[in-house]
Amino acid sequence: MADKPTNWHHAPHHVFVPNTVYMVTAGTLHKKHLFLGHERLKLLTILSLAALLSFLTGCASFRTDKSQYAGMDQLMAKADYPAAITKIEAAKQTAYSYKDRVVYYLDIGMLHHWNGDYEKSNEMLEKAERGIEENFTKSITRSASSMIMNDNILAYAGEDYEDIYLNVFKALNYLALGLNDDAFVEVRRIDNKLVQLESKYDKVADKMSEAEEAHETFVPGKSYFQGSALGRYLSMMLYRADYKWDDVRIDLEKIDRGWKLQPDIYTFPKPDLSRSTKRMIAPRFRLNVIAFSGLAPDKKATTFRIHTEENFVVLAGSSENYMGKQNISGLSVIPWEGVSEGHHFKIQLPYMEKRPSKVEYIKVEIAGMTDQTLHQLESLENAAVETFSIQKPLIYLKTITRAVIKGLAAEKAKQDMTKNMGSGMAFFTRLAADLAVDSTENADLRVSRFFPAKAAVLELHLEEGTYDIRINYYSTRGRLLHIDNRVGVRIEAGHLNVLESSYLN
Repeated sequence: MADKPTNWHHAPHHVFVPNTVYMVTAGTLHKKHLFLGHERLKLLTILSLAALLSFLTGCASFRTDKSQYAGMDQLMAKADYPAAITKIEAAKQTAYSYKDRVVYYLDIGMLHHWNGDYEKSNEMLEKAERGIEENFTKSITRSASSMIMNDNILAYAGEDYEDIYLNVFKALNYLALGLNDDAFVEVRRIDNKLVQLESKYDKVADKMSEAEEAHETFVPGKSYFQGSALGRYLSMMLYRADYKWDDVRIDLEKIDRGWKLQPDIYTFPKPDLSRSTKRMIAPRFRLNVIAFSGLAPDKKATTFRIHTEENFVVLAGSSENYMGKQNISGLSVIPWEGVSEGHHFKIQLPYMEKRPSKVEYIKVEIAGMTDQTLHQLESLENAAVETFSIQKPLIYLKTITRAVIKGLAAEKAKQDMTKNMGSGMAFFTRLAADLAVDSTENADLRVSRFFPAKAAVLELHLEEGTYDIRINYYSTRGRLLHIDNRVGVRIEAGHLNVLESSYLN
């Protein structure tokens, strides 16, 4: 990437660092009288070969590092964005490698937005957008060649909802800076990306299907996310500021259509936006309040076991119940010509998990006026889950393919290495090889942590002047959770008056 920071912790692509292999010390073996001197040397040599297996099948990190997010939810709940920014910047060299730079740019870009540093936010989000485009383009060409590589070691190309909503927040940044034309550019990018959303994975699927290791045809999932109500709302406001009333009508119709065509995303009542078309007569003017709450989903991992029978594999998921016992959560059977029976492998697969929010509703209070409730307009968390479903079949089949290939290769290697060994040495050799293989099978859980879960809006008609405004966030039981006090909010004629608020808890 052209804007690669010179101080970024970044190892050259050809440098590989083996993952840790758990080894039994020679001293322990001596106490148990399992081996004599030359046999210990044999064991250490074999364990080194197992480490080499880990060395050859991956690079510096097989796991997603989330250490930088410890305690971050508490900072977000307190709206202590400067402290959150400091924490992320401090972790840049340790928790974010060069392959994770898109996650860093998204994280720091969103934090600067919440902190009101709009120019800095756009600078970082622009770098994230360029990185997403570049890394996804590379992913198309590397799809076949990376079939046996853990996704954690590849450059992160962003989740689709991140790529879409970063333009929403770039547009909001430009609105806050008074740059309406630049905001319009970002709004148009949202539509362009949504048009290409489903088809963008067709080439990736074709490349994977062409790979020598592929045993099944790769097919991306379906998505019905065709339009963002929040993106359309911003577009509507911009058109209205230019008195383009026909375009305003079209945007409102498309928002309305979203509830009919995208029921999995818009699962809440459609807001009443009828006041949006009301033509204002001085001295009253519009104030558009946009409030964000909660935090977007996190990625979690589910563990699956693969069991082989002749010419097919069985995939069994497991989950822990409240008693701490593992329950089988589903079985899938996949044809796999040439595989023999009796092999067992472990894999991890990622999924999107929504994060609970305490906020149930939001009200705006202005001195001397009755408070009014905002209407939910967007569910970013629903969009995140929906868009992940497009690439999920590709991730899952690739992971299964990789695990079977590596597992069978490891089984063959173990048989060759242990052919002339005693039972004790053979046991430790098989154990070391299994640990080395398992250490490379971890789900890619990278995702930005600072997008909101929901957006709500309200349009107020006020006389020109200065107001003290409170945005109040309430729980399900009506408990006041947070007050966002805004003193001296100026409502001006001929100006696009937007007040943005947030409580990310």
